[in-house]
Amino acid sequence: MPQTETPGTEVALRSRPRWWTELPLILLVYGCYSAGRLLARGDVAGAVDHGLAILRIEKALHLNAEHPLNRLFTHEAWLGVPADFWYASLHYLVTPAVLVWLFRARAAHYRAARTWLLASTFIGLIGFTLLPTCPPRLLDAGHGFVDTMAQYSSYGWWGGEASAPRGMGGMTNQYAAMPSLHVGWALWCGVMLWRHGGTRLTKVLGVAYPLLTAIVVMGTANHYFLDAVAGVAVMGAGLLLAPALMRAVDRVRTRPARPVAPAATGTGSPIVGAGCQTSAGERIPRQRESRLDPAAGPDAPAADAGEGTPAPAR
Repeated sequence: MPQTETPGTEVALRSRPRWWTELPLILLVYGCYSAGRLLARGDVAGAVDHGLAILRIEKALHLNAEHPLNRLFTHEAWLGVPADFWYASLHYLVTPAVLVWLFRARAAHYRAARTWLLASTFIGLIGFTLLPTCPPRLLDAGHGFVDTMAQYSSYGWWGGEASAPRGMGGMTNQYAAMPSLHVGWALWCGVMLWRHGGTRLTKVLGVAYPLLTAIVVMGTANHYFLDAVAGVAVMGAGLLLAPALMRAVDRVRTRPARPVAPAATGTGSPIVGAGCQTSAGERIPRQRESRLDPAAGPDAPAADAGEGTPAPAR
């Protein structure tokens, strides 16, 4: 018995993302993310002012969780060193791994998840550009923060300047603290694991990963608590924006092509009249306009009457 395809299956298969189109898109967005972080690195004074303002707001609201966490990670190397490795590497590993897993095992949900992640990343770039913020670890020592990345730099590949590999700290923007995309991307990964993992372990990881990431970014003095809150808000904005972006892309893809006018055949006058041999300017097939002989009077007969034309009555 011949198999019949479900209506719409062929279209769905054709519209499924392909890795050779997805990979350049993701690399392009990540390149924009990396380049966008460098735009505001020269505004040091403004970044420091923004960091101090955030710190004052947190103290006024009794939200200052950075100091106790930072003291704990500073005094306990068994917590501080793993936290530095966590901060320096996991967002580069876990986020792409979840994307690949969705692409291969949860293809029906991949496009919406990818669009959500990319839209949120671009919103975060706007925040980096408009609000450069000095992280706690770069404030004056009088504010009570210790840079654990610098303290434990001998344990890892990073230097004292940033989480980048040693000697490459000058190539990063250390004042891109607001919002915290470490927390934002971790939240995205957690939601994907919770919704599409299907096991109890993946649900536990989906909750633990973003919560532990928020603790790590504060304990290592790389972000304020409000940076983490802003990272969550950015992901919420990207989630709301993603459906509109997908609809816009779909409209562009399904826009009908403009009809192409048929090319003219031959070099003479175009043929009109649905197959009748009629030249341009004629109204009746095979009937040419009467050309009067200048010597003839107005009653002279037409020079080219059609066949079968009755003779004039005498």
